[in-house]
Amino acid sequence: MGTYAIRMPDIGEGIAEVELVAWHVQPGDAVKEDQVVADVMTDKATVEIPSPVSGQVLSLGGTPGQVMAVGSELIRLEVEGAGNVKEGAASASGEKSAAGEAPATAVPPAGRATSAAAVKQSAAAAAIITPAAVERSSPLRTAGAPLGTAGAAPGPVAGKDRGATASPLPPPLGEGRGGGAPAHAASSLRTAPPALSTSALPSPADKPLASPSVRHHARQLGIDLASVRGSGPGGRITHEDLESHVAESSRLVTAGLATARPTLAPREGEEALPLTALRRRIAQKMQESKRRIPHFSYVEEIDVTSLEEVRAQLNERFAARRGKLTLLPFIARAIVLALDDFPQMNARFDDEAGVVTRYRAVHLGIATQTDAGLAVPVLHHAEAQDLWGLAAAIAQLAERTRNNKATRDDLTGSTITLTSLGPLGGIASTPVINHPEVAIVGVNRIVERPMFRGGAVVARQLMNLSSSFDHRVIDGMDAARFIQAVRGLLEQPVLLVAQGA
Repeated sequence: MGTYAIRMPDIGEGIAEVELVAWHVQPGDAVKEDQVVADVMTDKATVEIPSPVSGQVLSLGGTPGQVMAVGSELIRLEVEGAGNVKEGAASASGEKSAAGEAPATAVPPAGRATSAAAVKQSAAAAAIITPAAVERSSPLRTAGAPLGTAGAAPGPVAGKDRGATASPLPPPLGEGRGGGAPAHAASSLRTAPPALSTSALPSPADKPLASPSVRHHARQLGIDLASVRGSGPGGRITHEDLESHVAESSRLVTAGLATARPTLAPREGEEALPLTALRRRIAQKMQESKRRIPHFSYVEEIDVTSLEEVRAQLNERFAARRGKLTLLPFIARAIVLALDDFPQMNARFDDEAGVVTRYRAVHLGIATQTDAGLAVPVLHHAEAQDLWGLAAAIAQLAERTRNNKATRDDLTGSTITLTSLGPLGGIASTPVINHPEVAIVGVNRIVERPMFRGGAVVARQLMNLSSSFDHRVIDGMDAARFIQAVRGLLEQPVLLVAQGA
């Protein structure tokens, strides 16, 4: 029997550390070859780490939430044969390899889609996207503006202040009547009138004495005459008695409100929340993009009335056979077509080398909402898809991303990004460019507004495109013309449907 140490594999793309998300095994458990033993999280996705050998778990190298360096010991197994750890070697928690020494058995980089077969051949942990990725979605996008190749998931949500106290609600109005004593102001907002002498009020069997005009006035005021003390002959109720009753009731209610007003207690306490590795990566990318890129934004109003009519007609005719079209495929198609005339928008800028790389292929990043926040999967070769192809690809990407089954290829390689807040899109926004890209197109919500057309005021469906550009390589005039080209295509939707448009 021997000891086999599985070390944290090199996930690739320059990643030096990962966050341990969860263990699938515990000390004493039997492990089979290719069985997943742990989930780790990079700034791109959550990755499964399988075991390259069979054995029994001896020890775990970390706890969930711990940041671990690439090459550090992840787990130790007791295996048949010699293993890869010499007798008397330090445990996972004390090994120097975690600080950078070469591991006992070198682990090759986990490729973009390392398979189980590759794991067997190389005895290395494969990197496989798992459903746990939804919990910590890819970063680089906040408030509808992605950064990096994946969308920014929200950071940890601060818990509610445990020290907070709820303000008491005012108690319900009292319903005192007749000869009862007034209710205490602290427990009632409405108090019965002061106790009346039995000589001043008629007995319950008697009808209060009042003229027809007084009775009519009482009905208008909503006053029960049985609760009013009459000052006229024989206890007759007069108009002055009604006015006195109203004044007294108002005074008592006001006093009750003043006394029963809830006290707003000051809140105490605070909560310090350490950033996860994912959130730190988001912060770094956001800061990098805003520090390195001089953004400028441009907002253009689009009349999508005709587009919505065409979309409804296409869905009515083809939805059952080819799938339903949302607005997003039309916008994506318009961007792809407009890029033919504005290739400088479909580019990346290496500011250190001073080189702008333009791409003939359009790899369109699409912002996607997940339970953990926003991610930005990439629709590769969007130029090769028609409207229905774009719709299907976007839907598939969104489903894989929400279910944490997106691969690394799904989350990397975008050349221009499309971001949308959907129904919450607001009037305008200023999206943050996905560094090192040079342009991002933001979609705001559709609203119905009046417009002048042919001398008449008509209702039209309008939508803003809010876009940002890297002013180092994109001039304002070119940016405006690009978005206006997109607008022209969206306002003439037949061009988006026509073959070869």
